[in-house]
Amino acid sequence: MAEDEKTETEAIPEAESEKVAEVKEVEAVKAVKPAPETRRSPNVVFVGNKPPMNYVMAVITAFNMGDGKTVTLKARGRAISTAVDVAEITRTRFFKDTKVHSIAIGTESIEPREGGNPRNVSTLEITLKK
Repeated sequence: MAEDEKTETEAIPEAESEKVAEVKEVEAVKAVKPAPETRRSPNVVFVGNKPPMNYVMAVITAFNMGDGKTVTLKARGRAISTAVDVAEITRTRFFKDTKVHSIAIGTESIEPREGGNPRNVSTLEITLKK
């Protein structure tokens, strides 16, 4: 009878190890799978409040790493003037053959975090084309 008890106790750790292996496998699959919302187009540069040369480098990288044909600069609010500067610096200093393909302007309604009435913020999209 001592042998029967020994085989039962040895079987339990093996079953647990199989479960642990299955859990690790499922966690690995979850970790590898990217969220669909986080994917961005490599040819879009969102302009914010950093210095313009940071965004110029991003545009140069997008032209070299992406499809190489078009890059879109997107900005809103106070960053619009920076986006215009980035487009002009890129065109005049780095890629002289680049043209402004299109400019789109618009307005977004943004809800404040604290609550209250929504604000209207201007938006700009500049598409540069080689």
